[in-house]
Amino acid sequence: MADISFYHLQRQPLEEALPKLMERVQAAGLKAVIKLPDRGLMDTMDKVLWDYDPASFLPHDKEGCPHPEAQTFYLTTGDDNPNGATVLVLVDAVDSAHVTSYDRCLYMFDGRDEGIVAKARADWKSLKDTDAKLSYWQQRETGGWEQKA
Repeated sequence: MADISFYHLQRQPLEEALPKLMERVQAAGLKAVIKLPDRGLMDTMDKVLWDYDPASFLPHDKEGCPHPEAQTFYLTTGDDNPNGATVLVLVDAVDSAHVTSYDRCLYMFDGRDEGIVAKARADWKSLKDTDAKLSYWQQRETGGWEQKA
């Protein structure tokens, strides 16, 4: 049964929230596929994961790299899982036919975009009809996350 956590970005942009969540994934000894809606955002997040904290290291690469199987975090616009990840990260309500085949899915969506919010709501309703365990997290005013459902 997949554990799917919806992360509603309201106060902190993806560029700040994603690296912090990936630190937690790495600390748990897990690998992740990070699926993004387009190549431009994939390139941006590649740079963010390299630069966000000089004291930290999040080993990753993106689709087209020479050794995708060796990556802790693999950024892609596709549905491939070359690194054998057990965690799927979906950004901005991007679709994946394989959500429930991962142990865990982190569904991160921008609360400032009504189209993305509407798609996230529709996806929540659709996933409620599966055997997946759903949770919904909202950003606190002071930072961090608070579970709301």
